[in-house]
Amino acid sequence: MALRNKIFLVANIGAKQPCEHSDVRCPPDGRYQFNTDVVFDDSGTLVARYRKQNLYFEYSYDTPSTVDYSIFDTPFAGKFGIFTCFDILFYEPAVRLIKQYNVKQVVYPTAWMNQLPLLSAVEFQQAFATAFSINILAANIHHSTLGMTGSGIYTPSKSFIYHDLRSHNGKLIVAEIPVITPDREANWESSTKHGETTDLPNKNFASLPLNDQVCHKTDQEAHCTVAGKANEELLPVFYAEMMYDNFTFVPVRGQEGKVQVCANSLCCYSHYQRPVLSDEVYALGVFDGLHTVHGTYYVQACALVKCGGLSYSTCGQEVTNATALIHFQLWGNFSTSYIFPLLLTSDVTLDFPDYLGWKNNYYFMNKNGLSSGLVTAALYGRWYEKD
Repeated sequence: MALRNKIFLVANIGAKQPCEHSDVRCPPDGRYQFNTDVVFDDSGTLVARYRKQNLYFEYSYDTPSTVDYSIFDTPFAGKFGIFTCFDILFYEPAVRLIKQYNVKQVVYPTAWMNQLPLLSAVEFQQAFATAFSINILAANIHHSTLGMTGSGIYTPSKSFIYHDLRSHNGKLIVAEIPVITPDREANWESSTKHGETTDLPNKNFASLPLNDQVCHKTDQEAHCTVAGKANEELLPVFYAEMMYDNFTFVPVRGQEGKVQVCANSLCCYSHYQRPVLSDEVYALGVFDGLHTVHGTYYVQACALVKCGGLSYSTCGQEVTNATALIHFQLWGNFSTSYIFPLLLTSDVTLDFPDYLGWKNNYYFMNKNGLSSGLVTAALYGRWYEKD
């Protein structure tokens, strides 16, 4: 196919590799089985192979004893890297390919089951491209019955996606995008790192002084107050499960407000405006801990989410539609520099922040003028060292 059409072709296959019984890891049948991506160039030559490192309930496959860092060169866009599905949530090999090997174009085969509100396929694929300032070509299995939909071509600030849970048919996505050069910095390594200051565009928002915000931390949790604001209404803190994790929430009420909520070492803040009020319920949630369901990895997350119903007990549920056009600033005092900005709008569509960056050890995301109703606005931090 690659030779006949003069294209580079990436295919996902199951590959066998014989092993000796002297190898203590060798399976009883004398062979390893790997979830494998193979790459053919336009002459039909095999130019790269990648064996998936982070398996997800793939009991028929083995984990390679060493991590593959697979890179191939093209005449049209230079160097590409490749990894598969669940790999995108881990440092090895995805982040190392970008940091150490300076990969700026990625091919990403996946069989991703959407998990709203924070890990739908197109949502996180775009966040990864934005966070690392790379291009991603992502091909997901289209199996709507299993909730596996969401493919796309992503740049740091634009996407061409296909996500249709109502259709059983896939779609070929074609787009022309700029090649990203190796000298382009990622969002996490820009000049606005921890401890440095940059001007923060407020646009429609009044300034919210950072030195008015105080977090009192104990060994188990942190309690946030706003200094000098004791006369303001104290919002009720409540807890709800989201993404199998126990998030701490506060409600987002009224047409305009400022809210904060903390857990462990992470405090999250939001300043919001709702030009038109509706009966939709929103909340600001925080999680700072080890995620242990369907994988083990450490997450720091600040999330402004639409709740599933009219009660707080529905916050954290899967939601796909919304009408509220909320303007917001969202920020937190993250301990990791690896932060993925999620901005999901009604009917599983994507929008893009007006601003991302660090100020005084806080990471910010701003957005005014959403294209459709807000489903999720989140800063999803991965603290890889604590996995």
